[in-house]
Amino acid sequence: MVDAALIQQCADPGLKPAIVEKFIARAGSSDPLTVTVRSGNSVVLVPQAKTVDEAMALIGEYVGQAVVRVGITQYPAGLGIKDVSELKPDLVDACENIRMGTALFGKVYRIVTKWYGNAVDEAFEDAIISWQSGYFEGKAVFTATDPGNVKLAEPKQGKAGIEPDARPGVKPQDLEGQDAPTSDGATDPNKAGIRVDLSGIGGTR
Repeated sequence: MVDAALIQQCADPGLKPAIVEKFIARAGSSDPLTVTVRSGNSVVLVPQAKTVDEAMALIGEYVGQAVVRVGITQYPAGLGIKDVSELKPDLVDACENIRMGTALFGKVYRIVTKWYGNAVDEAFEDAIISWQSGYFEGKAVFTATDPGNVKLAEPKQGKAGIEPDARPGVKPQDLEGQDAPTSDGATDPNKAGIRVDLSGIGGTR
């Protein structure tokens, strides 16, 4: 379970704590060292990192070749970098991961809400799906333009805390019904829906 004080201290101020808590419970992990690797529709089994160095080694091994999510928010590792040497341990620091992850999710949530036209509960559900796939209405949300000031609906509160299995990419059905392109992406990890632009590294199979 992620400490409420940590959320209060580290989360993006543009999101209410209730939204952040629900987001982490639905799409994140309670362990800041969690590294999830997906190739197409398949989960790549990797050892559970026990130290920051182990987590960073795993991330460096797979970024550019598969979809890699990391930390409490399951942030897309490699986003905005051109070379693995640019990867920083901030990715697996609990506070920094929450800061980066909630800022990025906030943008995704605003994009989805703007598409709906108003603050509705369905926007949060679609924002979670978009976070997990990296796409909404066929467009890459992580690199899309932030629509700015958009009123967000506060999701209805369910059971508090972090569910152990509530991580993106651990169940095959997580990808069903998502907007990410399915042609080629299901078999080619270099064309996977939420793969970030890492041109110049790890491009060969």
